[in-house]
Amino acid sequence: MKIIESTNIKEKAYFEKLENGLNIIIIPKANTKKKYVVWGTNFGSIDNRFIMPQTGEEVFIPDGVAHFLEHKMFEQKNGRNSLDVLMALGLDANAYTTNDHTAYLFECSSDKFYEGLDELMDYVQNPYFTDENVEKEKGIIGQEIKMYDDDPGFQLYLNTLDCLYHKNAVKLDIAGTIESISKINPDVLYKCYNTFYHPSNMTLVVCGDFVPENLLEEIKKRLLPKENQGEIKRIYDEEEESINMPKKEVKMEVSTPTFMIGIKDIVPGDEDIVKKHVTIQILLNMLIGKSSELYKELYDSGDLLSEPDFDYEFSKQYAHVLIGGQSKNPEHIYEKFKSEVQKFKENGLNAEHFERIKRKIYGDYVTDYNSVSNIARMFLIDNFKGINSFDYIEKFNNISKEFAEQILKDVFVESKMAISVVRPK
Repeated sequence: MKIIESTNIKEKAYFEKLENGLNIIIIPKANTKKKYVVWGTNFGSIDNRFIMPQTGEEVFIPDGVAHFLEHKMFEQKNGRNSLDVLMALGLDANAYTTNDHTAYLFECSSDKFYEGLDELMDYVQNPYFTDENVEKEKGIIGQEIKMYDDDPGFQLYLNTLDCLYHKNAVKLDIAGTIESISKINPDVLYKCYNTFYHPSNMTLVVCGDFVPENLLEEIKKRLLPKENQGEIKRIYDEEEESINMPKKEVKMEVSTPTFMIGIKDIVPGDEDIVKKHVTIQILLNMLIGKSSELYKELYDSGDLLSEPDFDYEFSKQYAHVLIGGQSKNPEHIYEKFKSEVQKFKENGLNAEHFERIKRKIYGDYVTDYNSVSNIARMFLIDNFKGINSFDYIEKFNNISKEFAEQILKDVFVESKMAISVVRPK
């Protein structure tokens, strides 16, 4: 196995790529009781048009298939539900779908890990779709879609992405719509399963107190033989550089207006995306984080009701900054934020503040390595993006104030900004 080590935090990760293409990552954590496994496929809600490697057929699928498939994977031919089986073993089991991947997981603090691994690797490798169970699931997911339609936080997020993107499928609800899921049938699910759930498109990550070589053999024992397949050709709509609209506002059942500022970025290319990601986190903390002058001013005046949330989301198909919070006057917050960005550009970054925030974020990254679940999820997500997770720790010293000032100019561009607002009815 290939071993990658972080010299800064004294952690190791063992990587193995099997002949069938499956990526296995094992991060040993000695003397920890908890064990965590996550098995993911590089298939998310944005992958709605592709060419099947086996047949060369171009396939268009309805919105929401990746999420629908995740729901259906637990149902087995013998009538049992694998999620129930895992929970009965005392394991904390779950699954989730994002824009770019789907994952199945459990956390274990008992001696039932290998029994859980049996079940996890069994149901992920043995799909069972029928007309009857697919129709039944449409009703369940339909209720879920309606629930999120009434969720102000979720609508705020989707509306922000709608402001930023013209055609990119990242702006769509991961679950699809009631209309789109009505078109899903077993044939569609099997086509997607056979294409995207091939080992060559999947990564399995385990973190806990393991001997990596022994665990690798246990995983191999549970793998079903599969013929190799060629690369999956995914087809995406061409996205414009400009934003779709500068503002979107809706009224919902909320007590206080909520807002989300979005900034559209270019899709990651040849640049060092880890270095850029960390730098954007530093800049967001400096601009409007809890220790910033702007936050103190807005909070003391009562304009900002709590510390805002912010993030930089990116994949190989999209990239954007999001800043969300509560305010009785969202437009005022937006204008103040844009002014603060301009002030930072004109005056440069305060060196002392920059170094203080940089140390804080470094500490947050180090703290993540105390949790087996954080470690495993991080390595899975980063692996699908072509990133070595340890780079977030190792590249910190390479981030200079001058580099951050350049990222501020390149990314925080006013013409690429938009705001979404949810007001009380």
